[in-house]
Amino acid sequence: MSNRFKPKFNIKKGDSVVIISGDDKDLKKPRKVLEVYPEKSRVLVEGANIVTRHTKPSAQNTQGGLIKKEASLHISNVMLWDAKKEAGTKIKRTRENGKLVRVSKKSGEVIK
Repeated sequence: MSNRFKPKFNIKKGDSVVIISGDDKDLKKPRKVLEVYPEKSRVLVEGANIVTRHTKPSAQNTQGGLIKKEASLHISNVMLWDAKKEAGTKIKRTRENGKLVRVSKKSGEVIK
């Protein structure tokens, strides 16, 4: 993907999101975004999409064996959490005091 047309997403690292589709779908349980990968359109969400990795013994991990960790989800499968309405919400961007801010469409509050 070229840098000329870099995609812009409304989800940032540290946001609370709900998973709206897939195996870990839960519309009432907010989870924290650990990482955002804009070039791949994916996000890493805490406790979601757990995969098992087989690892060889190494200097850092002398035991080896099976390790469970989170894998990334497509960004279209998550929705930002609105704490006031306690539901997922869409986002609109507006200017406030010369700065571009994210505003929840359900409650109308600014998301920090």
